[in-house]
Amino acid sequence: MYMEILDFDIVVLGSGIAGMTSAIHAELAAGEKLRIALVSKVHAMRSHSVSAEGGISGVLYPTENKDSVLLHGYDTVKGSDYLADQDAVEMLAENAPKEIKFFEHLGVPWNREENGRINERPFGGMSVPRTAFAADKTGFFMMRALYDEITLHKGVEIFHEYIVTALLMDRGRFVGLHAIGLKSGRQVLFRAKSCVIATGGFARIYGFATTSYSSTGDGIALAYRAGLPLKDMEFVQFHPTGLIPSGILITEAARGEGAYLRNSKGERFMERYAKSKMELAPRDIVARAIISEIEAGRGLRNKESGLEYVHLDLTHLDSRKIDEKLPMVRDITTKMLHLDPSKDLIPIRPASHFTMGGIHTNINGEVMAGPSGKTADGIWAVGECACVSVHGANRLGSNSLSQCAVWGRIVGTAIAKHAKGSWKITTEAARELSAEEENRITDLTERKGSEDPYEIMKEMQATLDKNLYVYKTVAGMKRAIKEMRKLRSRYADIYIKDKGSVYNTNLRDAIEIGNMLELAGVVAECAAARKESRGSHYVLEYPERNDKKWMKHTIAQRSIRGTRISYIPVRINKWRPEKRVY
Repeated sequence: MYMEILDFDIVVLGSGIAGMTSAIHAELAAGEKLRIALVSKVHAMRSHSVSAEGGISGVLYPTENKDSVLLHGYDTVKGSDYLADQDAVEMLAENAPKEIKFFEHLGVPWNREENGRINERPFGGMSVPRTAFAADKTGFFMMRALYDEITLHKGVEIFHEYIVTALLMDRGRFVGLHAIGLKSGRQVLFRAKSCVIATGGFARIYGFATTSYSSTGDGIALAYRAGLPLKDMEFVQFHPTGLIPSGILITEAARGEGAYLRNSKGERFMERYAKSKMELAPRDIVARAIISEIEAGRGLRNKESGLEYVHLDLTHLDSRKIDEKLPMVRDITTKMLHLDPSKDLIPIRPASHFTMGGIHTNINGEVMAGPSGKTADGIWAVGECACVSVHGANRLGSNSLSQCAVWGRIVGTAIAKHAKGSWKITTEAARELSAEEENRITDLTERKGSEDPYEIMKEMQATLDKNLYVYKTVAGMKRAIKEMRKLRSRYADIYIKDKGSVYNTNLRDAIEIGNMLELAGVVAECAAARKESRGSHYVLEYPERNDKKWMKHTIAQRSIRGTRISYIPVRINKWRPEKRVY
């Protein structure tokens, strides 16, 4: 291997909706006067955003839908179990409609009503229908529009299949990224004035997950290892409807279009848990309801996997409606299980899906240097990898794409201004730090260890699936912490079987597993520290929300002794915490 050095004004790490939107708005703001690198560990169009199915939230027709920006804000804050920062929520609700229209101008084929208006469907926790959609392939159509657009921007260069292994910081200032080009095997230093991290979440630390195998939290782990703080890492969302036995997502849009949840007795059991919302309660409530039904003996068991489940029922829906609005649900269930959703019940159970926690940013997407106060110089984060925080302890479905679009514009515009300033690319510090990382990667490749990284990953995922799932216990969280420490110790003795340089996916996987292990330990420690139940974090020994002691964000930073945990207040300005009833 040898190191190549590439200089840019801006480097965007991640090519999903958040990353591509940021890059486009950065160039629009700069008037094509900046060089922008878009770096992706997969081909850009394979980013996990293509898997987003249900839609994007925004108040498009307030009069016709009896909706308002304030109502969208209230629904989001209540859905978050009051842990969301309310100024950020207001920013989301105010700007989301403009971003839906921006994507319309890019060519997203939104489903429409007969009068030509964009159709909006109901989603969990929303008071009224406010989720715009393109069938059940919304993320794919948004990504296609972004990719078509970005190829027209001469100032943006896309680096497909480059895995970044280090975020390079010099005295609190961003100076570059160290990466491996999978196609060539070369190690590369990207030097730049400014950086956007947009690498998505880390749901793949669990074995039963809806997300693509690339959702390994790389950017969050890079920030953590660089000494930057993470926020609210204990809050992991389990989507109620992961297909059995694969975990593939069956979109919430299915319930938005009228699907029912049924137990082994055929009962629509959500009446016991959220009588007013039924299947369209927020995801944390629906997920707990499903597991409660299973634990009460009203579930079924899959012979192949041993997983217990309940049924999602679309059989009462018109087959033409399924074809028009849920074609991918039909396609997935037919191909994976040979089931026809218009005639057959679909086996599902909660699966790891979205990570509310991530890199600690302020309301403008600037990465913080510590729990509060100063920002890190030259770094922004956007999308699922960033914790602004608009989702708090539980995200409402369809708010994720809104977050990516809204902060993509905010961050892209801000980073262009920063890069156009008088900053100079720091050359020597970046080169020295990159040389150190090059030596580390070379050592990792040549190491003659005794541990198989894939076995370590399997044990990590099995531990989290068992101990940090929908319901947690104090003993289970302690077991998870202990096991993650053991696995990290074993990881130090891994071996890379493939010694080649071109498309060394063995090396790539080992790097990702290291990132996941790092984050899994943080999740376990932050979860054990929060002694209450709030949103997606439910602890059997502490079943109530405790606003007096725990109305605060968890901040986690790396230290010599391990994870250092501190807390900062939640920003509350309009909606006082109240009992969360649906």
